[in-house]
Amino acid sequence: MHTDTTHTAMILAAGRGERMRPLTDHTPKPLLTVGGKPLIVWHIERLRAAGFGHIVINHAHLGQKIEEALGNGAALGVSIEYSREISALETAGGIATALPLIGEDVFPVVNGDIYCEFDFRRLAGPLARLAQGHDHAHLVLVDNPPHHPKGDFVLDGSRVVNADMPLTPHPSRLTFSGIGVYHRALFEHTVPGEKAPLAPLLRLAIDAGRVGGEYFAGRWVDVGTPERLKVLDMDLRAHHAA
Repeated sequence: MHTDTTHTAMILAAGRGERMRPLTDHTPKPLLTVGGKPLIVWHIERLRAAGFGHIVINHAHLGQKIEEALGNGAALGVSIEYSREISALETAGGIATALPLIGEDVFPVVNGDIYCEFDFRRLAGPLARLAQGHDHAHLVLVDNPPHHPKGDFVLDGSRVVNADMPLTPHPSRLTFSGIGVYHRALFEHTVPGEKAPLAPLLRLAIDAGRVGGEYFAGRWVDVGTPERLKVLDMDLRAHHAA
């Protein structure tokens, strides 16, 4: 278990990335490069800047390549530990299995296959609120991308509500960004080492009034296809060349 004073975050990197084939036949999706860096390195740098110096990364498909690329994290100014899965356990299963490495009751998690210019320092308030024991999750929501027009959840002020509930006063659905803060209590009934999706746990917690959220208007890309990867890479290279 991790015991020093550095805050811990988790990056989910176990997905196979079927829609990204053939790119992911030999390269794990989080190691695909945009703007001159692997997707996962953008996350690590932003987490480090926000004070998260201990990073737990789960992996399955081609996971050894992630370990070879990142090592113990020293070159990136962080400490990295790996939660190794024989086959991907889905989001809740992956988090529940990694809890002994995380060690903390409350922690942020980010999907390794997105690109997002989110400042993780914004999570200081949610981390403190969850530590007080009421909420079990805090979700960062974004505008619905073209490939996911129906969205996932509704943000009513600072609370997340299920989209099929009677709503006031914000009837529009938003998409879950893949960035969240969780209390380990959310996973108390999730068996480590077994597959378990996150969405059912979130919906139960939302119905119980235990999920907060925030809207992020900045750049966010679900890098789900080779085309989206190429466009993002071109955009980032143009931005940094300007």
